[in-house]
Amino acid sequence: MNVALLLVTIAVAFIVTVLISPIIIPFLRRLKFGQSIREEGPKSHMKKSGTPTMGGVMIMISIVVSTWIMHAIGNIQMSLETWLLLFVLVGYGLLGFLDDFIKVAMKRNLGLTSKQKMIGQIIIAIIFYALLRYNDFGTYIQIPGTSIQWDLGWGYFFLILIMLVGASNAVNLTDGLDGLLAGTAAIAFGAFAVVAYYDVQQTQITVFSLAVVGALLGFLVFNAHPAKVFMGDTGSLGLGGAIAAVAILTKMEVLLIVIGGVFVIETLSVMIQVISFKTTGKRVFKMSPLHHHYELSGWSEWRVVTTFWAVGLLFAVIGVYMKVGL
Repeated sequence: MNVALLLVTIAVAFIVTVLISPIIIPFLRRLKFGQSIREEGPKSHMKKSGTPTMGGVMIMISIVVSTWIMHAIGNIQMSLETWLLLFVLVGYGLLGFLDDFIKVAMKRNLGLTSKQKMIGQIIIAIIFYALLRYNDFGTYIQIPGTSIQWDLGWGYFFLILIMLVGASNAVNLTDGLDGLLAGTAAIAFGAFAVVAYYDVQQTQITVFSLAVVGALLGFLVFNAHPAKVFMGDTGSLGLGGAIAAVAILTKMEVLLIVIGGVFVIETLSVMIQVISFKTTGKRVFKMSPLHHHYELSGWSEWRVVTTFWAVGLLFAVIGVYMKVGL
């Protein structure tokens, strides 16, 4: 599949998302699937209460449909890697859907308990690992830009567990402002698409990654400030699991830390805040995750979002250069 046809994947996913949104968004509104805003969150967010959530359904549908369309256009049989990516995307997406449904339908603002969500994430990760090992997937990791490899053996199972669970939660934490996650995730998946195509020549993973980019750009049409719909955990958990799966299947596990730098920073800000408050009683940030700190420091929501996009783009460029050297 040539570069031009690969780029068509972005357009197809974008169009699919835009076309289904006038159906799904009003449907979510009629079902009264509106976002509940945490009282301890920024007061400026209270006006967003009632905005349709679970918009991640649009993203999931678009990615699956556009991935299938591009394989049909290219007359390519879907590989094991593609099925595994779709499994993780939909698996974590369904877990997020259940979490969102409990929040909006049962009026439990926190959705699934942390234990329930963790069990679901671990089960999906175990199945993913089992399918990899059944197909003799390598248990080594490689340092980007070097020939250094380490075979982790059984330790690779725990790495996959940490990556899938950690990435899904980290991406979920980043979903706090209009367009923030959609933009940063689109940039990160775009970077992995470039590396997958030019370095490891995995066209089908490239197609999947570009389908995610197109779906997120289409979602941004309705999610950019002021948002008409939120993706909810349906989208954030699915995207987090998927980006970790892409890194694993392309043997770029270490590179996820760089390309997903924004997600790492957001997670670290929460960890630092919790540790500091529990040990000293003091907060390092005005509020965590980090994007709320800048918001409470007087930055407009749009300024915070575009700044984080820029930082995400910088991390993406560094990551691509480390692996491909373009």
